[in-house]
Amino acid sequence: QVQLVESGGRLVQAGGSLRLSCTASRRTLSRYAMAWFRQAAGKEREFVAGISWSGGSTVYEDSVKGRFTISRDDAQNMVYLQMNALKREDTAVYYCAADPAPHPARIRTGSEYDYWGQGTQVTVSS
Repeated sequence: QVQLVESGGRLVQAGGSLRLSCTASRRTLSRYAMAWFRQAAGKEREFVAGISWSGGSTVYEDSVKGRFTISRDDAQNMVYLQMNALKREDTAVYYCAADPAPHPARIRTGSEYDYWGQGTQVTVSS
């Protein structure tokens, strides 16, 4: 069982930056593909970014390309989401997800991930 814990969410002004962190208790993340999803109030959960277990491959949702960066530090057992140039529409609860082998064609699909954190709230004000 992988227990994921996110942190770093808070209220920030539009145009600002945040770095979200995700770690796991009692399990190393080094063999897991990782992803960040988000869910805004009244909307469905959506994929934000993903990173392969090796860190060599990343993928982003179109609206965050060039603004967000997903990375991992296996030595620290951490996965990060650096968010720059934040917009009001980035307001959501952000979730970290992990899976040992998500299907490459469905990496943006939440059901491919077996393990989820509780989420961290990001609120972007104008």
